[in-house]
Amino acid sequence: MSENHSAAEPAASPRTTSFRYEAALAADIEARWQDFWDAEGTYEATGPEGGPGAAGEAGDAAARPKKYVMDMFPYPSGSGLHVGHPLGYIATDVYARHARMTGHNVLHTLGFDAFGLPAEQYAVQTGTHPRVSTEANMENMTAQLRRLGLGHDKRRSLATMDPEYYKWTQWIFLQIFNSWYDDAADRARPIGTLVEQFESGERETPGDWGPWSELNAAQRADLLGEYRLAYASDAPVNWCPGLGTVLANEEVTAEGRSERGNFPVFKAKLRQWNMRITAYADRLLNDLDALDWPEAIKLQQRNWIGRSEGARVDFPVHATSGADRAVTVFTTRQDTLFGATYMVLAPEHGLVSGPDTIVPDAWPEGTHEVWTGGYATPAEAVAAYRKQAAAKSDVERQAEAKDKTGVFTGAYAVNPVNGEQVPVFIADYVLMGYGTGAIMAVPAHDSRDFAFARAFELPIRCVVEPTDGRGTDTATWDDAFASYDAKTVNSANDEISLDGLGVTEAKARITEWLERRGIGEGTVNFRLRDWLFSRQRYWGEPFPIVYDEDGIAHPLPESMLPLELPEVEDYSPRTFDPDDANTSPETPLSRNGDWVNVELDLGDGRGVRKFRRETNTMPNWAGSCWYELRYLDPRNSERLVDPEIERYWMGPREGQPHGGVDLYVGGAEHAVLHLLYARFWSKVLHDLGHISSAEPFHKLYNQGMIQAYVYRDSRGIAVPAAEVEERDGTYWYGGEQVTRLLGKMGKSLKNAVTPDEICAEYGADTLRLYEMAMGPLDVSRPWDTRAVVGQFRLLQRLWRNVVDETTGEVTVVDSEPDEATLRALHKAIDGVSRDMEALRFNTAIAKITELNNHLTKAGGPVPRTVAERLVLLIAPLAPHIAEELWYKLGHRTSVAHADFPVADPAYVVDETVTCVVQVKGKIKARLEVSPSIADEELEALALAEDAVRSALGGAGIRKVIVRAPKLVNIVPA
Repeated sequence: MSENHSAAEPAASPRTTSFRYEAALAADIEARWQDFWDAEGTYEATGPEGGPGAAGEAGDAAARPKKYVMDMFPYPSGSGLHVGHPLGYIATDVYARHARMTGHNVLHTLGFDAFGLPAEQYAVQTGTHPRVSTEANMENMTAQLRRLGLGHDKRRSLATMDPEYYKWTQWIFLQIFNSWYDDAADRARPIGTLVEQFESGERETPGDWGPWSELNAAQRADLLGEYRLAYASDAPVNWCPGLGTVLANEEVTAEGRSERGNFPVFKAKLRQWNMRITAYADRLLNDLDALDWPEAIKLQQRNWIGRSEGARVDFPVHATSGADRAVTVFTTRQDTLFGATYMVLAPEHGLVSGPDTIVPDAWPEGTHEVWTGGYATPAEAVAAYRKQAAAKSDVERQAEAKDKTGVFTGAYAVNPVNGEQVPVFIADYVLMGYGTGAIMAVPAHDSRDFAFARAFELPIRCVVEPTDGRGTDTATWDDAFASYDAKTVNSANDEISLDGLGVTEAKARITEWLERRGIGEGTVNFRLRDWLFSRQRYWGEPFPIVYDEDGIAHPLPESMLPLELPEVEDYSPRTFDPDDANTSPETPLSRNGDWVNVELDLGDGRGVRKFRRETNTMPNWAGSCWYELRYLDPRNSERLVDPEIERYWMGPREGQPHGGVDLYVGGAEHAVLHLLYARFWSKVLHDLGHISSAEPFHKLYNQGMIQAYVYRDSRGIAVPAAEVEERDGTYWYGGEQVTRLLGKMGKSLKNAVTPDEICAEYGADTLRLYEMAMGPLDVSRPWDTRAVVGQFRLLQRLWRNVVDETTGEVTVVDSEPDEATLRALHKAIDGVSRDMEALRFNTAIAKITELNNHLTKAGGPVPRTVAERLVLLIAPLAPHIAEELWYKLGHRTSVAHADFPVADPAYVVDETVTCVVQVKGKIKARLEVSPSIADEELEALALAEDAVRSALGGAGIRKVIVRAPKLVNIVPA
């Protein structure tokens, strides 16, 4: 990397003859400096090994304090950028430029999250290969971003669809597949260590598996699958027929529809790959405390992980097969066990849907008619209700206002604390996604259980004494009573009594009793579910997994990576009627027989064998789980990342105990998707010793959104915003009045403004300044093209303060600035420095504007020392004009690496401030005092003032209130 202008003289050959800062000159300046930066490698970051992953001269750069600045991965959209997209990119660029100028070694680059559904859908519609359309989109977006003057290290750019990148995505998957979570060590370990424990007898095989030595290959594979951090299983999934794929919970909206496409989503049972992210639930929760993230994002992650302490309790059930079964529930209110009068299973629960069913052939004698749903047998009732529930979203099933529905299974369980027979129902308000998919219903103290009990005429028993005067006779109640402050009642048997205890003590006592009797235990539960990792798509990373003739999954050896995505004629997964739940996936890769069925030697000593490849692909989140690591060492063909390079840029250090990127800027919408997944992958890689950082992103900042007005006609159809006329506060298009509402900016809303348009009219520096000046970075703000000119005028005034618009000559002088100018200058330097560090770019621009206006109003030539510092102040925000002016001022090193100005404290503080002196609350004097004056000195000065003594008229003084340096308030006796 060179910091000199030795390769070219970019300012010596302007492509325009005008010296007035207008659009043509701005375009000329910006194009020349962008070419120069590329030619000189101005923004190439140097780590401990010189170049990115290659040996070289590190020079002094690696000795500086480092700063790793990142943006969230952009997806290369076919429609290109509108002015809302670059908001975060410009902000990180300003921050990174300021960091370089304050002595930091900065790494700032950008790549593309290139796999995913949009490109695949475009391919299906047009017949264009996803790679072709994605590459074209990347080329367009790269040109648009370059025009903004972003100071990225372009050597490090990458795209997730490139085989040399997804080779390592596949490699990471195999590390996760070949790992298990050792609770004793509280970290992931290679799966081989678990096998060694089974083989040696150090660890017994669980449950009914039998000794390890007696298990065959398939059984061993199944057993290890219960421990692996990446595993395939038959499990309830979110099936979206309209997309032809399954979705993770996080990809389903609150309305039970697909986040992309808004199609209905149904529950189905399919064999899919999962990531055991739940093994890391406690660490994902606890490590949030040390991260510099917005509290709102931390709260979302905490709520999504959903840690709750309670107890697991077994309720025995006698199945029709004669074998004993148990319904296991997780409850956070084990203190109310004596109030459980019935149980509810989720309709998907294995005890009503699998071979271990508890559903009898006939209704028990005396079954209440309202419990049967009108069906002749329990099996018919359960089957019909399960079908009905499958057609509803989770949100619909849990809606508080809806009528409670359900059906009796025909089976009874035994409440373990009192021996009572309690009926077991299935109902859609219980979900398999939380706890065990079963609840003990305590209707007196839970509103949903209360409503269900009323609907099905079930007993309601009070076990928590009401404090609102309603009494314990539940027949008079209109709703449940719930309180953590009340005392326990009606909760005793021959061995234990909870009566009179508070909640905390009652919980502890009943939990100890359950554990002693072997029918329950205190435990922690999480809302977080394992991450569904399979997609029935083409445009994604192939799994590096093959299956042998016995269906056992085998990882490909590293030498076979990358497993490249094959060329196919039909890219589309088979889609179905969006409302048809009785469908199942068919993947594009499954139709490519030559690729699916292969003969391989996996290097396991068994020679060449026949295998079948996995035909699902990874989700689009896979590539973005680890890209912060690949930016560090993007051309390393031997390792994921060189350990020394990773440790330098991301390793733990003071104030960053888990390491990570120094600043990560992006939208808040990824709180429980990308951010949670990336944290999980980092922790696995850290546990296995591949990286030193246990967290990917130390500081997170969520930028707001640039909004735009949407104009709609009487039909509700958006009309072109640029063609709407305003008349006396109303809005008209084509002779018709239209409505206006502030919303998103986008092509479909016909209100998109492209950065190209603004750059063409004003220049990129003006666009950069306007986006940073619109308001606080973390707040959404409306776009107003008419207001852009304000920042353009700032740059014009700046230009005129340095350059003669007639001759193009520099007009600064070598004289000393006056004291007023020095104070204006150093106050600006001090304020801008603070604002830059805190990402308060709007107020930084305001301070620069104030200084520039001061120089304009002062008239006459600007002192060189002031002009140079003003150029340095604005350089991170408007780098092109700053480079041009810096060069014109005689410097032959890039302003990008110049030292940011440092304020002289003597000029930052005002020489004097005005102190108001009040007597009886009325102003009697004004004093000009030092800003650092002490309270005692200020009080003495005030009392010595003639006007104050006159106002007191000889009266005594009861109190003197001093607020140095600005106020003295005297209260006479």
